[in-house]
Amino acid sequence: MTSRRRRLLVVALVLVLVAALTLGWALIAGSLPIAPAEVLAALGGADGMSASVVRELRLPRAVATFVCGGLLALAGALMQVLLRNPLADPYILGISGGAAVGALTGISLGAASIWIDGGAFAGALIAMLLVFGLAHGDGSWTQTRLLLTGVIVAAGCGAAVTLMLALAPDTRVQSMLFWLMGDASGASNPWPALGVLLIGLLAVLPFARDLNVLARGEMTAHALGVSVKRLRLGLYVLASLLTAVAVTQVGSVGFVGLIVPHLVRLALGNDQRVLLPTAAVAGGILLTVADTLARTVMAPQQLPVGVLTALIGVPVFLFLLARHPR
Repeated sequence: MTSRRRRLLVVALVLVLVAALTLGWALIAGSLPIAPAEVLAALGGADGMSASVVRELRLPRAVATFVCGGLLALAGALMQVLLRNPLADPYILGISGGAAVGALTGISLGAASIWIDGGAFAGALIAMLLVFGLAHGDGSWTQTRLLLTGVIVAAGCGAAVTLMLALAPDTRVQSMLFWLMGDASGASNPWPALGVLLIGLLAVLPFARDLNVLARGEMTAHALGVSVKRLRLGLYVLASLLTAVAVTQVGSVGFVGLIVPHLVRLALGNDQRVLLPTAAVAGGILLTVADTLARTVMAPQQLPVGVLTALIGVPVFLFLLARHPR
């Protein structure tokens, strides 16, 4: 076994261990501390109040935050390599803005949770289709045109969100703001999102070599036989869908898709065969830690998880910016 493979194996084992410890901490910590033995008993099917708290509240929330962190980090890694822009993140195409409009519409109407989630997902998909349709225009579809169209659509969605907040009843403004800042308390069925994450990884890993070539430039990729246009379109759509599912589950959570791929790239290099799955696991760890802190720092009061990811992400981003001024 070469030294590089040995290093990757060690990193994989460490990530799996940290992920298990992070999920275990999320099940133990809270306004009602639960002993590790009780958590294991609850997962084994035991009855009682502690078991109900673990199985019905903490386990779905922990899985949801882990999966959504993975979705956002994977989408961010794809956007950064495809746009060849280190500042690209999952929300750059206005997906979050569209989801916010859909979710806040449901909240302002007093809809049930399932309709709010459905509205967020529908809004994200409509924003994605709108961006791709407008960016294509007369057929001259380019990265720059896509980015500018995404910025414009995001600005329009932001204006719509501001108007909805201004017109919303006082009784619903707090829940709307919590959703905008990221809120995992309503995540009760994370298993479909887990399926999307696994399918996304299985779909993109066969193209990791092509992404490695594309990272060197479009002309090089064309010369080596990569179908650049088809690859970009497919992965843009995949990144948008991953973002839409994540936003539907936990609301608008920033910095995960921007910071995590950077840190993984610094530690392990830019080989997409390693970067993509590692970023997904690291993103899940980061968001799970942030959510656990959000509900325990000021327990029983809960903070929006997006506030914690921003507090973690801003210093890290400034450090990266100072280290790489270009």
